Amino acid sequence: MGQFVDPYLVNETPATHEAPVDLVHLARHTFGDADLEREVLQLFMTQSRIYLNRLKEARDVENWRRAAHTIKGSARGIGAWGVAERAQTAELLGHNVDDDRSRNAIAALEREVDAVNGYIRSLFVEH
Repeated sequence: MGQFVDPYLVNETPATHEAPVDLVHLARHTFGDADLEREVLQLFMTQSRIYLNRLKEARDVENWRRAAHTIKGSARGIGAWGVAERAQTAELLGHNVDDDRSRNAIAALEREVDAVNGYIRSLFVEH
């Protein structure tokens, strides 16, 4: 990504939510390998949309929680803390198709995923 940070010289505390993706966290987990960072970010963009759609289509608690949990784990892997928080909220909420809380959780998560994916696309354009 061109924004290498020595992954061994940073603390383990997640960065503030200034950027949608914590590039220091990502660099630590990819050992500073720019090609691997790009691949992981591209996978996140694809998989986040797939699992967001699965969340929208879930008709039972198990599928709802599985989709939310998968998004949460993927987001944590790249340092997309806002997405991870929204996904965790959805996961803990459970699911009821007719529940405004479920619809609001999906809408909030989708906004956060869109922001992260837009940020990732901007990284690819810059480099």
